[in-house]
Amino acid sequence: MTTIHDLTLEDKAALTSGADAWHLQGIPDKDIPGYMITDGPHGLRKMRDGGQYYDTVPATCFPPAAGLANAWNPELARRVGVAMGEECVQEKVAVILGPGINIKRNPLGGRCFEYWSEDPCLAAHQAAALVEGVQSQGVGTSLKHFAANNQETDRMRVSVRVSERALREIYLSAFEYVVKHADPWTIMCSYNRINDVYSSENTWLLTDVLRNEWGYRGLVMSDWGAVHDRVASIKAGLNLEMPPSDTDEDVVIAVRDGLLDETQLDNMANGVLSLLDKVRPAMEREGFVYDAAAHDRLARRAAQESIVLLKNENGILPLSADDHIAVIGEFARTPRYQGGGSSHITPTRLTSFLDSLHGRGINAVFGGFCCFRGLGCWCW
Repeated sequence: MTTIHDLTLEDKAALTSGADAWHLQGIPDKDIPGYMITDGPHGLRKMRDGGQYYDTVPATCFPPAAGLANAWNPELARRVGVAMGEECVQEKVAVILGPGINIKRNPLGGRCFEYWSEDPCLAAHQAAALVEGVQSQGVGTSLKHFAANNQETDRMRVSVRVSERALREIYLSAFEYVVKHADPWTIMCSYNRINDVYSSENTWLLTDVLRNEWGYRGLVMSDWGAVHDRVASIKAGLNLEMPPSDTDEDVVIAVRDGLLDETQLDNMANGVLSLLDKVRPAMEREGFVYDAAAHDRLARRAAQESIVLLKNENGILPLSADDHIAVIGEFARTPRYQGGGSSHITPTRLTSFLDSLHGRGINAVFGGFCCFRGLGCWCW
């Protein structure tokens, strides 16, 4: 087993930065693998080798956190986590980048669907269960985005002005619970600044609170492109920059010039080595194939429990095979079942609302809606 004492200064600097957008930086002559880490707040989003951004391997598309939270069922979230972990094992993904537990405060937030709730308690218990499920399979999670990432506007650099009391009672509460009860193997820092200090350079956040106060011993990585000063980030407690900015030499020079304590670099590199030791057994497991049909059934169950029926006037539901109904809207035939960007999944199976009706023998007349040059028209 490779230890920090086996590494050169250059090796240690390399460990604290990725090899590319989706891989850790391995050091083959030191038996340090460059495992893959990839997206997945509600399912695995692994790009095919040489493929484009949305060219991803098939995976089960589970309900996003915004839906799964409605189930109020941590055991269900744990089962979803187990399934996600199994899919990572098959696809040789060491860390799946989720769950996201920021508190919903702005309805225009582009990632509200990926976050659990406006309530820190609900987010905490649901996310902790999902983390436990994934990691039971020997695969790491990345709790994100630490912290106070609650709006979309200017999210790469906005400074969130917030009191320590509000931070602790609302925005950090779920993170603290998951850290103390589920021990996520990695945490991802946010893009934004908190009271004028970038999260990736925030010693109070990453070291004083997370490590010294909460006792976290895992790895902290950056959100993609969240590092502005590599040396300052390492000083603050950031183990891993993603993706690489080709600044390993800056870290080496900073140590040699006395601007960065090598002991601090050792601590950050050690966090990467520790993660590799945890995931290695799962990544070296050969021949495992997950049960796609069982995962599809679990996703369907999760979707069912995520539905909230506000009113059932005159007992119109459930529908029966004798009912004659009209279904209006293209989403019934071509569903919008997920968000874009880092959450986009190529589903192993996709069942539309119309498919489900027909599968139950329910007669339905379908009417889609098309729009030409801003004018609406019905298409029957």
